[in-house]
Amino acid sequence: MPVIEVSQLTKVFKIPKKDPGIGGAVKSLFRPEFDSKTAVDHISFSIDPGEIVGYIGVNGAGKYTTIKMLTGVLLPTSGAARILGRDPHRQRVDNAREIGVVFGQRTQLWWDLALIESLNLISRIYEVPAARYKQMLDQFAETLDLKDLLKIPVRNMSLGQKMRSELAAALIHEPKVVYLDEPTIGLDLIVKERIRDFIRAQCATTGMTVILTTHDLGDIEELCERVLIIDQGRIIYDGPISAIRDRFGKYREITFETVSLSAAPVKLPRGTEILAQEERRLQVRFDRTRTTASQVAASVMNQIEVHDFSLAEPDLASIVKQIYNGALDG
Repeated sequence: MPVIEVSQLTKVFKIPKKDPGIGGAVKSLFRPEFDSKTAVDHISFSIDPGEIVGYIGVNGAGKYTTIKMLTGVLLPTSGAARILGRDPHRQRVDNAREIGVVFGQRTQLWWDLALIESLNLISRIYEVPAARYKQMLDQFAETLDLKDLLKIPVRNMSLGQKMRSELAAALIHEPKVVYLDEPTIGLDLIVKERIRDFIRAQCATTGMTVILTTHDLGDIEELCERVLIIDQGRIIYDGPISAIRDRFGKYREITFETVSLSAAPVKLPRGTEILAQEERRLQVRFDRTRTTASQVAASVMNQIEVHDFSLAEPDLASIVKQIYNGALDG
């Protein structure tokens, strides 16, 4: 049974219109006029227990409005959402007990309190049994490397330390559904990898379901097998990352480091083109539906002495750009 069920979910905002000057202010006071802005437009999807689903789109596409409706902060204009069988807005208290939220740009920790005091308060708010709270605290202190941070005020922490602390605060009550917004924003590679490993391990051991919204496509590639892409309030893709790679990532690039490069033109298999040709470097691109990497490499090495080469796969960023440029319409 799906943990999250969304059916024709829609949110329309009424934006007040105001003419300039005092006359405009008086008119808007007594005869207000509004424009309608559809932020989320009849979207439908479902998510099963234990899934980590990427929810991506450009700024203003409707991601955060969707998350606000799923957390119960906003009331939908029409359509329905069910989280663990509940209406997230009309059953906000019950819904809040079962969800965790991490917003990369906001904090749920008390700024001037030591981390341990914030975690103690959160555990009491969620009525976590004392024995279970101690067990979870010990686990998170170990896996998120928080032992030396527990007595430090949040305001004195680095960005990476704050994000690890935010994860602990969001998960200390063992939520079944977690919404992560930019959980690795601005972090270095080592801290990013630690956070990704932690999220992956929590889902594997507890069955936690995650919706991940981020502009860091590295997070999506590392954590998610499925992705939802939203544009202008509509879902334009819902499926596995592997499928969009297969459909839109048909081009590969091979860079050859050569001992020397003959002045004669290099003959390449069909579906292959030269991107750059320098004294000791040859870069080619090929269509994997027409030829293979081994055929291209064999062809080049039969003509030129090569001491090394590398194969580059298409990254998710370039594929998403293709989709936004209308590749799905073809």
